[in-house]
Amino acid sequence: MSHWRASLLLLTLSILSQAQSTVTEKGSLTLHLLLHPIGEESYEVVRSGPDNLLTMNTSFEYSDRGRKRTVTAVLRMKPGLSPLGLEVKTRNSPSSTNENSVEIRTTTAMVREDESSREITLPPKYFVGFGYTPASVQMMMMRYWRSHGEPSSLPILRANPAADAAAAEIRLAGHDSLKIDGKTVSLNRYTVANIVFGRETLWLDQQGQLAAVMNFAGGLPLEAVRKEYEPALSQLVASGVSQELKNLRELEQLVPPETTGSFAIAGATMLNVAGTGPASVADSVVIIRNGRIAAAGPRSQVTIPRGMKVVNASGQTLLPGLWEMHTHYSGIEFGPALLAAGITTARDCGGEFQFLTSLRDELEKRHGLGPRLLLAGLVDSSGPDAFGAVSADTPEEGRAVVARYKAAGFQQIKLYTLLRADVVKAISEEAHRLGMTVTGHVPSALDAITGVEAGMDQINHLGFVTPVLRTPGENKSDRNPGPIDLNSERARKAIEFFQQHHTVIDPTASWGEMAGHSRDVEVSSFEPGIAKAPYTVASKFLSLGSPASESERFHARLVESRAVIGALHKAGIPIVAGSDTGLIGYGLYRELELYVEAGMTPLEALQTATIVAARAMNLADDSGSIEPGKRADLVLVNGNPLQNISDIRKVSRVVANGRLYDSAKLWKSVGFRP
Repeated sequence: MSHWRASLLLLTLSILSQAQSTVTEKGSLTLHLLLHPIGEESYEVVRSGPDNLLTMNTSFEYSDRGRKRTVTAVLRMKPGLSPLGLEVKTRNSPSSTNENSVEIRTTTAMVREDESSREITLPPKYFVGFGYTPASVQMMMMRYWRSHGEPSSLPILRANPAADAAAAEIRLAGHDSLKIDGKTVSLNRYTVANIVFGRETLWLDQQGQLAAVMNFAGGLPLEAVRKEYEPALSQLVASGVSQELKNLRELEQLVPPETTGSFAIAGATMLNVAGTGPASVADSVVIIRNGRIAAAGPRSQVTIPRGMKVVNASGQTLLPGLWEMHTHYSGIEFGPALLAAGITTARDCGGEFQFLTSLRDELEKRHGLGPRLLLAGLVDSSGPDAFGAVSADTPEEGRAVVARYKAAGFQQIKLYTLLRADVVKAISEEAHRLGMTVTGHVPSALDAITGVEAGMDQINHLGFVTPVLRTPGENKSDRNPGPIDLNSERARKAIEFFQQHHTVIDPTASWGEMAGHSRDVEVSSFEPGIAKAPYTVASKFLSLGSPASESERFHARLVESRAVIGALHKAGIPIVAGSDTGLIGYGLYRELELYVEAGMTPLEALQTATIVAARAMNLADDSGSIEPGKRADLVLVNGNPLQNISDIRKVSRVVANGRLYDSAKLWKSVGFRP
């Protein structure tokens, strides 16, 4: 065949193909992180061929605090929306691309995900996806679910067999009427479980198009909102928060407290973290009335009133409720998980204003299922690389932000990276004037020393402290700077400075270990809790880590971090325990284990998550130790963490503000294995 005839044939085939392909739908959504727009997702659905097969091409790109990520997805379906295949390509950096796929065969599917693959026998009904897949893929999942009888559970084909026990659970939760440009728009509101940890809230319009999806249950809150519904974002958020509180009340029905009112806990070895007297009291009795500790001491000195209910704790250790000093409380499922771990007070270090204040009030006023929630209000400069929706570009704006957080009952201000130095100073001065403290990331315009001089009372993350300990002349852009000499004059002066200013450090060492560990190291080798986590949680952490080629560098960082934590603690600088976005509950256990590895005694490590944390938040008169008059926040442990800090992982029961819960039942309520 001549060249021109071949070209004509190809052109003809192309024209015929185009004639047989029809774009049936288009859409775009704005992506938000903490209500701050960070990117856009767009999709197009094409019908083609004699069988009218559907292909949805999706792309989204976002920039999270300057870190860009692009995702492209191709979902192929039959006319009835049954999946035929899915390919998702994620580009995290110029040198890092991840490809996942599902290929549907006659009776089986081949799933390739991360470094795993398996062939699955197809169930009668199913869909495809990879956790944080594009919102448009979830839209098609919803349409499939609705057109296939709305099954109570819908298997999602994944490479890991553990996912088989976590089928999607979709419920029609209600209806919302939005006001947009003077018109009323009706939406159906759904909750979707087991796509990520907890339940997402998702809205479809009357045409079955995705209006929005809000994920309050991941590491940080995410929203995807169809462009047409962006003007109604605040209405959607209010509805989503209200739905979260309804979800919480459902959980409360599953795990009611086993004991409330007045009761005694008797027979345990009681730990004394207050720093006065012996470290422990054998065969103790603690009397609880109306959410407070009425008496505490050895059985020989504390009389149990006749007829009072007694919880037998013989052979166990009783310690104050733990404090999680760095969490991002992104979903009501965090409450049972934190309580199950023995955490009775949690400090949120940057979340969504309406969700956090509504949840805090629910926990306080209705004794909701979760720890006491303390809030650090996030603020950054504005711009595309900002973190969160609250910004301050001038001192005046900074003072206004502080006033808003103070009026809403926040305890602290959390600074973030892009703030100018003069704004930091204004925020700190106003916060101190109003009786608040200042914590956070050290803004890039400052360092840890000048940040404290500008008014920072506390510092989140050890990584902001280590640069001021290094020898002068190090290249700040060097990815592998020289080691810290803690005996150098520079390091000694910096440590002395923090000591004189009573600066509180929140190292988040366990999150650094989890996020940066070498991929040739099993997560379970340092965090055994991963084996008990539901697949939607575990899959996130199992995918983290650095290349095996960086193993030596990572190990050196761990050694250095332990040395710095040990030196700060030895100098009397307050260390408080927090796990950031690590494995919920278990991350705090690992933090304490790392502190013992850094040179603390087990008692000193426990103090970082009890009395030292309470002092840092100016609540030591109310909490943080087992003493009469304080809140009845207590933990019973099978074992003795004073002898082996890892016994802290053996929580059996927890008392939160006078309400006693079974730890295993709490874990089970949110999908963890006890």
